[in-house]
Amino acid sequence: MAQLISSLIKWAIFFGILYLIFTNFGTFLIILFILVSIGYYIVYQFKKKIREASAGNSQHFKFTFNGQDFSQANGANNFDFNDFQEQFRRGNFQGAGTSFGEVPKAKEFFGFTSDPTKEEIKKRYKELARKYHPDINDHGDELMQQLNHYKDVLLKAFP
Repeated sequence: MAQLISSLIKWAIFFGILYLIFTNFGTFLIILFILVSIGYYIVYQFKKKIREASAGNSQHFKFTFNGQDFSQANGANNFDFNDFQEQFRRGNFQGAGTSFGEVPKAKEFFGFTSDPTKEEIKKRYKELARKYHPDINDHGDELMQQLNHYKDVLLKAFP
C-alpha cells in the first residue's frame, strides 16, 4: 500500500512540474502541492501511531470452553463433548454430512474396538457386505445402506 502511495506521489510530482512549466498558475499549484503533501504526512503519521498503539497492546481475546456448559439441562440434546474433543484432536471435520457421534457408531457397527486402518475397514466391509446383502438377508437393504454409510464415515475418519 505504501509503495502504491509512493508511486502516486512520484507521478504527481512529475506531472506537477510539467504543469508548472506550461501554466501561469505555478505558484498556486506549488502551494496546493505543499498543502496536500503536509496533509498526507499528517495522516500517515497518525495511522502509524495507531498501528504502533494496537501492536503494543497485546491483550488478545482468549476463548475458553467448558464441556459442562453443554449439558442436557441446557438443551444440548445428544451432544457428547468428549466425542467432540476427540474429533477435533484428530481433525475429523471433513464430512459435511457426518455428525460427531457417527464415528463411534460406525466403529461399533463394524465391531472395531480401536482405531482401524483403511485395509481393516475394507476387509471388514467385505465380510459384513456378505452378511448384510439384501439377497441373503431378510431385512431388506436397510442394513446394507447403513453399512455403506458407516464405511464412508470410517474411511473419512481414518484415511
